[in-house]
Amino acid sequence: MPQITDVSGITVGHASDARAATGCTVIVCRQGAVGGVDVRGAAPGTRETDALRPMTLVERVHAVVLTGGSAFGLAAADGVVRYLEEQGIGFDAVVAKVPIVPAAVIFDLMIGSATVRPTAEMGYAAARGASAGPVDEGSVGAGSGATVGKVLGPQTAMKGGVGTWAVSLPGGVIVGALVVVNAFGDVIDDRTGQVLAGARDPHTGHFLNTAQALLRGTRAPGFSANSTLGVIATNAALTKEQANKLAQVAHDGLARVIAPVHTMFDGDTVFALSVGVAKADFIAVGVAAVEAIAESIKRAVRLAKGWGKIAGLADEG
Repeated sequence: MPQITDVSGITVGHASDARAATGCTVIVCRQGAVGGVDVRGAAPGTRETDALRPMTLVERVHAVVLTGGSAFGLAAADGVVRYLEEQGIGFDAVVAKVPIVPAAVIFDLMIGSATVRPTAEMGYAAARGASAGPVDEGSVGAGSGATVGKVLGPQTAMKGGVGTWAVSLPGGVIVGALVVVNAFGDVIDDRTGQVLAGARDPHTGHFLNTAQALLRGTRAPGFSANSTLGVIATNAALTKEQANKLAQVAHDGLARVIAPVHTMFDGDTVFALSVGVAKADFIAVGVAAVEAIAESIKRAVRLAKGWGKIAGLADEG
């Protein structure tokens, strides 16, 4: 099955706390990667994203951390930095090699424990365990406490999770994605238009259809925080400007299968990583990125397991 680790030079590790329904996922590129980022949601929690933008000094990043725990979970990146420093990996600042580790968070404090969040130790463990082998999907790592469809609050939501996919292009070019799905809206099958996972009607248990509910004026009052986080990795040679554009284009994959998306309650963020030298049509790479993101999102909800009273599609067989 195609996954983000099909891109040579990319490894992935998870650390999970099933009891507290939280965790982190680390994408490691030990040789460094030209990086880009695009933040579309209005409620992001991030670290080191400014370093990825054009016209900044640093060209390459060494890992990306996707984590639960809201802003508290950014501490997981400290452990990844410590691990990479021990391995002699980082930006050469003469007196030290400084690992460049951007990070982004989801809000998962409502379904597990609001006081247990990913720590530096969890980040260290995820980075140390990162491998190029098959990537665990569903309710693991940063997807442990992910949920989707919260227009009526968490009580009628469903479990989200982690998903990954990859698309191959001519000439040996691979574009892979890994996504943590924790959306305010529903996940839609872009081929049939049917809701795959999302808010359920509290009376019938059927899907409510969040977009239609909002148009009718239906929304639970109070706080709701979400985010869908993605990483695109490719062996196509990209400049820093192209990596940022690729991250921007990849958001179309979110828009294809999440409705609504990029809301005031979402911190939707996509990173892009180029780890190779293969020549490719940049437009084709963008099309592949959109496809990989969309497929990853659908896999994330299909493989997620329920938690407490929050249902998951995987529990249905």
